[in-house]
Amino acid sequence: MKIVEVNAFHYPFLGGIEHRIHHISKRLASEHEVLVLTGRMPGTKETEEIEGYTVKRLPSKYYNIYNPPYIKTPGLLEALAGLKPDIADFHYRWAPTYNKAARKYPGGKVFTFHNTYGEGAGITKIPSVVNDRLWKSPLKKFRRIVCVSDFVRKDLEARGFPGKILVTVPNGIDMPPPGKREDGDYLLFVGRLVGTKGLPYLLRAMKDVDSRLVVCGGGPELKSLEKLASKLGISARVSFPGRVPEDEKLKLFAGCGVFVLPSIYESYGIAAAEAMSYGKPVVASNVGGLPEVVGEGGLLASPRDPKDLAGKINLLLGDREKRLAMGSKAAEIAKDYTWERAAKMMEAVYLSASADTQTKISHGVIRVT
Repeated sequence: MKIVEVNAFHYPFLGGIEHRIHHISKRLASEHEVLVLTGRMPGTKETEEIEGYTVKRLPSKYYNIYNPPYIKTPGLLEALAGLKPDIADFHYRWAPTYNKAARKYPGGKVFTFHNTYGEGAGITKIPSVVNDRLWKSPLKKFRRIVCVSDFVRKDLEARGFPGKILVTVPNGIDMPPPGKREDGDYLLFVGRLVGTKGLPYLLRAMKDVDSRLVVCGGGPELKSLEKLASKLGISARVSFPGRVPEDEKLKLFAGCGVFVLPSIYESYGIAAAEAMSYGKPVVASNVGGLPEVVGEGGLLASPRDPKDLAGKINLLLGDREKRLAMGSKAAEIAKDYTWERAAKMMEAVYLSASADTQTKISHGVIRVT
Protein backbone atom coordinates (compact mmCIF):
# COMPACT_ATOMS: atom_id res chain seq x y z
CA MET A 1 0.00 0.00 0.00
CA LYS A 2 1.22 3.51 -0.84
CA ILE A 3 0.46 6.01 1.94
CA VAL A 4 0.95 9.77 1.72
CA GLU A 5 0.83 11.89 4.89
CA VAL A 6 -0.03 15.52 4.03
CA ASN A 7 0.91 18.19 6.55
CA ALA A 8 2.07 21.80 6.36
CA PHE A 9 5.20 21.12 8.45
CA HIS A 10 7.56 18.26 9.14
CA TYR A 11 10.97 17.69 10.70
CA PRO A 12 13.06 19.66 11.53
CA PHE A 13 9.93 21.57 12.63
CA LEU A 14 9.02 20.02 15.99
CA GLY A 15 5.42 19.75 17.08
CA GLY A 16 2.90 17.16 18.25
CA ILE A 17 1.46 16.54 14.78
CA GLU A 18 4.92 16.18 13.27
CA HIS A 19 6.00 13.71 15.97
CA ARG A 20 2.93 11.57 15.37
CA ILE A 21 3.46 11.52 11.61
CA HIS A 22 7.14 10.61 12.04
CA HIS A 23 6.64 7.80 14.53
CA ILE A 24 3.77 6.18 12.67
CA SER A 25 5.42 6.62 9.26
CA LYS A 26 8.70 5.00 10.23
CA ARG A 27 6.87 1.98 11.65
CA LEU A 28 4.55 1.55 8.68
CA ALA A 29 7.47 1.96 6.26
CA SER A 30 8.64 -1.60 7.02
CA GLU A 31 5.54 -2.97 5.27
CA HIS A 32 4.31 -0.12 3.06
CA GLU A 33 5.57 2.73 0.89
CA VAL A 34 5.18 5.85 3.01
CA LEU A 35 5.74 9.47 1.94
CA VAL A 36 5.27 12.74 3.79
CA LEU A 37 4.19 15.63 1.55
CA THR A 38 4.89 18.97 3.22
CA GLY A 39 6.06 22.56 2.83
CA ARG A 40 9.73 23.28 2.35
CA MET A 41 11.13 25.37 5.15
CA PRO A 42 14.36 27.34 4.64
CA GLY A 43 17.47 25.19 4.93
CA THR A 44 15.72 21.86 4.25
CA LYS A 45 16.15 19.41 1.39
CA GLU A 46 13.60 19.00 -1.37
CA THR A 47 13.60 15.22 -0.88
CA GLU A 48 14.90 13.31 2.12
CA GLU A 49 14.79 9.78 3.52
CA ILE A 50 14.06 9.59 7.25
CA GLU A 51 14.13 6.18 8.93
CA GLY A 52 12.58 4.32 6.02
CA TYR A 53 10.06 6.83 4.71
CA THR A 54 10.40 9.63 2.16
CA VAL A 55 9.81 13.33 2.78
CA LYS A 56 8.93 15.42 -0.27
CA ARG A 57 8.98 19.17 0.40
CA LEU A 58 7.25 21.68 -1.88
CA PRO A 59 8.22 25.37 -2.31
CA SER A 60 6.19 27.40 0.19
CA LYS A 61 5.72 30.92 1.47
CA TYR A 62 5.75 31.59 5.21
CA TYR A 63 4.25 34.52 7.07
CA ASN A 64 5.45 34.80 10.67
CA ILE A 65 2.28 36.25 12.16
CA TYR A 66 1.96 33.42 14.69
CA ASN A 67 3.68 30.24 15.77
CA PRO A 68 3.55 28.08 13.70
CA PRO A 69 3.72 30.55 10.81
CA TYR A 70 0.96 30.94 8.23
CA ILE A 71 1.87 28.90 5.14
CA LYS A 72 0.99 28.80 1.45
CA THR A 73 2.06 25.82 -0.66
CA PRO A 74 1.03 26.30 -4.30
CA GLY A 75 0.75 23.10 -6.36
CA LEU A 76 0.03 20.87 -3.36
CA LEU A 77 -3.01 19.19 -4.93
CA GLU A 78 -1.20 18.53 -8.21
CA ALA A 79 1.83 17.09 -6.40
CA LEU A 80 -0.39 14.77 -4.35
CA ALA A 81 -2.30 13.56 -7.41
CA GLY A 82 1.02 12.86 -9.14
CA LEU A 83 2.10 10.55 -6.31
CA LYS A 84 -0.99 8.34 -6.86
CA PRO A 85 -1.31 7.02 -3.30
CA ASP A 86 -3.70 4.28 -2.23
CA ILE A 87 -4.62 6.51 0.69
CA ALA A 88 -3.83 10.10 1.68
CA ASP A 89 -4.00 11.24 5.29
CA PHE A 90 -4.50 15.01 5.75
CA HIS A 91 -3.43 16.54 9.06
CA TYR A 92 -3.74 20.32 8.65
CA ARG A 93 -6.82 22.53 8.42
CA TRP A 94 -5.50 26.06 9.04
CA ALA A 95 -4.23 27.14 5.60
CA PRO A 96 -6.27 27.59 2.39
CA THR A 97 -3.89 25.69 0.09
CA TYR A 98 -4.02 22.63 2.36
CA ASN A 99 -7.77 22.89 2.84
CA LYS A 100 -8.28 23.16 -0.91
CA ALA A 101 -6.13 20.10 -1.58
CA ALA A 102 -7.98 18.10 1.07
CA ARG A 103 -11.38 19.09 -0.33
CA LYS A 104 -10.61 18.52 -3.99
CA TYR A 105 -8.40 15.43 -3.88
CA PRO A 106 -10.60 12.74 -5.52
CA GLY A 107 -8.80 9.62 -4.30
CA GLY A 108 -9.03 7.64 -1.08
CA LYS A 109 -8.50 9.99 1.83
CA VAL A 110 -8.77 10.27 5.58
CA PHE A 111 -8.38 13.24 7.90
CA THR A 112 -6.68 13.12 11.31
CA PHE A 113 -8.29 15.48 13.84
CA HIS A 114 -5.45 16.43 16.19
CA ASN A 115 -7.22 19.23 18.06
CA THR A 116 -10.62 19.84 19.54
CA TYR A 117 -13.30 21.40 17.34
CA GLY A 118 -13.09 25.20 17.41
CA GLU A 119 -9.99 25.13 19.61
CA GLY A 120 -8.49 28.53 20.27
CA ALA A 121 -7.92 31.19 22.89
CA GLY A 122 -7.85 34.96 22.66
CA ILE A 123 -7.66 36.34 19.12
CA THR A 124 -7.33 32.85 17.62
CA LYS A 125 -10.71 31.65 18.94
CA ILE A 126 -12.99 33.30 16.35
CA PRO A 127 -11.05 32.25 13.22
CA SER A 128 -10.70 28.74 14.65
CA VAL A 129 -14.46 28.38 15.10
CA VAL A 130 -15.21 29.87 11.67
CA ASN A 131 -12.65 27.61 10.00
CA ASP A 132 -14.05 24.46 11.59
CA ARG A 133 -17.59 25.38 10.67
CA LEU A 134 -16.53 25.82 7.06
CA TRP A 135 -14.73 22.47 7.25
CA LYS A 136 -17.68 20.53 8.65
CA SER A 137 -19.40 19.72 5.36
CA PRO A 138 -16.24 18.77 3.38
CA LEU A 139 -14.98 16.51 6.19
CA LYS A 140 -18.15 14.41 6.07
CA LYS A 141 -17.05 13.23 2.61
CA PHE A 142 -13.81 11.67 3.84
CA ARG A 143 -13.68 7.90 4.17
CA ARG A 144 -12.47 8.15 7.76
CA ILE A 145 -11.93 10.89 10.33
CA VAL A 146 -9.25 9.75 12.77
CA CYS A 147 -9.54 11.25 16.28
CA VAL A 148 -6.65 11.27 18.75
CA SER A 149 -8.97 10.65 21.72
CA ASP A 150 -12.46 9.34 22.43
CA PHE A 151 -13.34 12.84 23.62
CA VAL A 152 -12.65 14.26 20.15
CA ARG A 153 -14.60 11.43 18.48
CA LYS A 154 -17.65 11.80 20.70
CA ASP A 155 -17.56 15.59 20.40
CA LEU A 156 -17.51 15.42 16.60
CA GLU A 157 -20.34 12.89 16.55
CA ALA A 158 -22.39 15.16 18.81
CA ARG A 159 -21.81 17.96 16.29
CA GLY A 160 -23.34 15.92 13.48
CA PHE A 161 -20.37 14.10 11.99
CA PRO A 162 -21.31 10.57 10.81
CA GLY A 163 -20.32 8.05 13.46
CA LYS A 164 -19.54 5.41 10.83
CA ILE A 165 -16.49 7.36 9.61
CA LEU A 166 -15.18 8.44 13.04
CA VAL A 167 -12.50 6.31 14.69
CA THR A 168 -10.16 6.82 17.65
CA VAL A 169 -6.43 6.20 17.32
CA PRO A 170 -4.61 7.67 20.34
CA ASN A 171 -1.13 9.13 20.20
CA GLY A 172 1.89 7.24 21.47
CA ILE A 173 5.05 8.16 23.31
CA ASP A 174 8.67 7.05 23.32
CA MET A 175 9.32 4.95 26.39
CA PRO A 176 11.92 6.65 28.60
CA PRO A 177 15.51 5.43 28.56
CA PRO A 178 16.75 3.62 31.66
CA GLY A 179 18.18 5.94 34.23
CA LYS A 180 17.79 7.48 37.64
CA ARG A 181 14.43 8.97 38.62
CA GLU A 182 14.16 11.48 41.45
CA ASP A 183 11.24 12.73 43.50
CA GLY A 184 12.36 16.24 42.71
CA ASP A 185 11.61 19.56 44.37
CA TYR A 186 10.06 21.32 41.36
CA LEU A 187 6.89 21.29 39.31
CA LEU A 188 7.20 20.92 35.56
CA PHE A 189 5.24 22.04 32.51
CA VAL A 190 6.35 21.06 28.99
CA GLY A 191 4.61 22.31 25.88
CA ARG A 192 4.06 25.19 23.49
CA LEU A 193 3.50 28.52 25.19
CA VAL A 194 0.12 29.33 23.66
CA GLY A 195 -3.19 30.50 25.08
CA THR A 196 -4.86 27.08 25.00
CA LYS A 197 -2.37 25.68 27.53
CA GLY A 198 -3.85 27.76 30.36
CA LEU A 199 -0.50 28.85 31.80
CA PRO A 200 -1.74 32.15 33.30
CA TYR A 201 -3.95 30.07 35.61
CA LEU A 202 -0.96 27.98 36.68
CA LEU A 203 1.07 31.11 37.44
CA ARG A 204 -1.79 32.48 39.54
CA ALA A 205 -2.03 29.13 41.32
CA MET A 206 1.66 29.39 42.20
CA LYS A 207 0.90 32.23 44.61
CA ASP A 208 -0.57 29.54 46.88
CA VAL A 209 2.02 26.82 46.17
CA ASP A 210 5.36 26.64 47.98
CA SER A 211 7.48 25.11 45.22
CA ARG A 212 9.55 25.92 42.18
CA LEU A 213 8.03 25.73 38.70
CA VAL A 214 9.87 25.09 35.43
CA VAL A 215 7.91 26.13 32.32
CA CYS A 216 9.68 24.43 29.42
CA GLY A 217 8.84 25.33 25.81
CA GLY A 218 8.67 28.17 23.34
CA GLY A 219 5.83 30.10 21.79
CA PRO A 220 4.13 33.47 21.35
CA GLU A 221 3.03 33.77 25.00
CA LEU A 222 6.52 33.71 26.52
CA LYS A 223 6.92 37.47 27.11
CA SER A 224 3.44 37.91 28.54
CA LEU A 225 3.96 34.95 30.88
CA GLU A 226 7.26 36.36 32.11
CA LYS A 227 5.55 39.70 32.78
CA LEU A 228 2.70 38.01 34.64
CA ALA A 229 5.13 36.05 36.83
CA SER A 230 6.87 39.33 37.69
CA LYS A 231 3.56 41.06 38.42
CA LEU A 232 2.48 38.21 40.71
CA GLY A 233 5.81 38.36 42.58
CA ILE A 234 6.75 34.75 41.81
CA SER A 235 9.59 35.30 39.34
CA ALA A 236 12.15 33.93 41.80
CA ARG A 237 10.34 30.57 41.85
CA VAL A 238 9.40 30.28 38.16
CA SER A 239 11.89 29.71 35.35
CA PHE A 240 11.33 29.79 31.59
CA PRO A 241 14.24 27.91 29.95
CA GLY A 242 12.50 27.99 26.54
CA ARG A 243 12.74 25.13 24.07
CA VAL A 244 15.47 22.85 25.36
CA PRO A 245 17.38 19.98 23.68
CA GLU A 246 15.74 16.56 23.91
CA ASP A 247 18.23 15.19 26.43
CA GLU A 248 17.64 18.18 28.71
CA LYS A 249 13.87 17.72 28.44
CA LEU A 250 14.21 14.09 29.48
CA LYS A 251 16.30 15.12 32.50
CA LEU A 252 13.56 17.56 33.50
CA PHE A 253 10.94 14.81 33.29
CA ALA A 254 13.12 12.46 35.34
CA GLY A 255 13.82 15.04 38.03
CA CYS A 256 10.49 16.73 38.68
CA GLY A 257 8.14 15.91 41.55
CA VAL A 258 4.81 16.64 39.84
CA PHE A 259 3.92 17.39 36.23
CA VAL A 260 1.24 20.05 35.65
CA LEU A 261 -0.84 20.59 32.51
CA PRO A 262 -3.42 23.38 33.10
CA SER A 263 -4.87 23.39 29.55
CA ILE A 264 -8.21 24.95 28.69
CA TYR A 265 -8.30 22.82 25.53
CA GLU A 266 -6.46 19.53 25.07
CA SER A 267 -7.41 16.83 22.59
CA TYR A 268 -4.97 14.29 24.05
CA GLY A 269 -2.00 15.50 26.12
CA ILE A 270 1.23 13.85 24.93
CA ALA A 271 3.34 15.73 27.49
CA ALA A 272 1.21 14.32 30.32
CA ALA A 273 1.67 10.80 28.96
CA GLU A 274 5.43 11.37 28.68
CA ALA A 275 5.64 12.53 32.29
CA MET A 276 3.63 9.49 33.40
CA SER A 277 6.08 7.17 31.65
CA TYR A 278 8.74 8.56 34.02
CA GLY A 279 6.58 7.66 37.02
CA LYS A 280 5.45 11.21 37.66
CA PRO A 281 1.97 12.01 38.99
CA VAL A 282 0.09 14.55 36.91
CA VAL A 283 -2.16 17.43 37.87
CA ALA A 284 -4.17 18.33 34.77
CA SER A 285 -7.29 20.23 33.83
CA ASN A 286 -10.45 18.18 33.56
CA VAL A 287 -10.88 18.94 29.85
CA GLY A 288 -10.82 17.18 26.49
CA GLY A 289 -8.85 13.95 26.31
CA LEU A 290 -6.82 14.55 29.49
CA PRO A 291 -9.06 12.41 31.75
CA GLU A 292 -8.54 9.49 29.33
CA VAL A 293 -4.77 9.89 29.37
CA VAL A 294 -4.25 10.59 33.09
CA GLY A 295 -6.71 8.09 34.54
CA GLU A 296 -5.58 7.08 38.03
CA GLY A 297 -2.10 8.46 37.38
CA GLY A 298 -2.94 11.94 38.62
CA LEU A 299 -5.51 14.45 39.77
CA LEU A 300 -7.88 16.56 37.68
CA ALA A 301 -8.58 20.20 38.45
CA SER A 302 -11.32 22.48 37.19
CA PRO A 303 -10.13 24.43 34.14
CA ARG A 304 -9.44 28.15 34.55
CA ASP A 305 -9.53 27.75 38.35
CA PRO A 306 -6.22 28.70 40.03
CA LYS A 307 -7.53 27.86 43.53
CA ASP A 308 -8.55 24.32 42.59
CA LEU A 309 -5.32 23.84 40.66
CA ALA A 310 -3.27 24.98 43.66
CA GLY A 311 -5.28 22.70 45.93
CA LYS A 312 -4.61 19.61 43.79
CA ILE A 313 -0.90 20.44 43.51
CA ASN A 314 -0.57 21.00 47.26
CA LEU A 315 -2.37 17.73 47.97
CA LEU A 316 0.39 15.83 46.17
CA LEU A 317 3.25 17.99 47.44
CA GLY A 318 2.07 17.53 51.02
CA ASP A 319 1.72 13.72 50.88
CA ARG A 320 4.87 11.97 49.65
CA GLU A 321 3.39 8.49 50.00
CA LYS A 322 0.40 9.42 47.86
CA ARG A 323 2.62 11.20 45.35
CA LEU A 324 4.91 8.21 44.87
CA ALA A 325 2.04 5.71 44.71
CA MET A 326 0.25 7.78 42.08
CA GLY A 327 3.50 8.09 40.15
CA SER A 328 3.90 4.30 40.13
CA LYS A 329 0.35 3.94 38.85
CA ALA A 330 1.07 6.54 36.17
CA ALA A 331 4.08 4.54 34.94
CA GLU A 332 1.96 1.38 34.66
CA ILE A 333 -0.73 3.18 32.68
CA ALA A 334 1.83 4.72 30.33
CA LYS A 335 3.12 1.30 29.27
CA ASP A 336 0.10 1.04 26.97
CA TYR A 337 0.88 4.35 25.24
CA THR A 338 3.20 2.98 22.55
CA TRP A 339 3.75 4.16 18.98
CA GLU A 340 3.79 0.53 17.88
CA ARG A 341 0.18 0.19 18.97
CA ALA A 342 -0.78 3.47 17.30
CA ALA A 343 0.90 2.41 14.04
CA LYS A 344 -0.96 -0.92 13.95
CA MET A 345 -4.23 0.91 14.51
CA MET A 346 -3.48 3.40 11.74
CA GLU A 347 -2.55 0.56 9.39
CA ALA A 348 -6.00 -0.95 9.99
CA VAL A 349 -7.62 2.42 9.27
CA TYR A 350 -5.67 2.89 6.03
CA LEU A 351 -6.39 -0.64 4.81
CA SER A 352 -10.09 -0.31 5.49
CA ALA A 353 -10.28 3.20 4.00
CA SER A 354 -8.36 2.26 0.86
CA ALA A 355 -10.92 -0.49 0.27
CA ASP A 356 -13.73 1.71 1.64
CA THR A 357 -14.93 -0.99 4.00
CA GLN A 358 -15.54 -1.15 7.75
CA THR A 359 -13.03 -3.95 8.34
CA LYS A 360 -11.84 -4.06 11.96
CA ILE A 361 -13.78 -0.89 12.80
CA SER A 362 -16.82 -0.95 15.07
CA HIS A 363 -18.32 2.07 16.82
CA GLY A 364 -15.15 4.09 16.45
CA VAL A 365 -12.85 1.40 17.87
CA ILE A 366 -9.94 -0.26 16.05
CA ARG A 367 -9.37 -3.91 16.92
CA VAL A 368 -5.68 -4.76 16.89
CA THR A 369 -4.55 -8.31 17.56
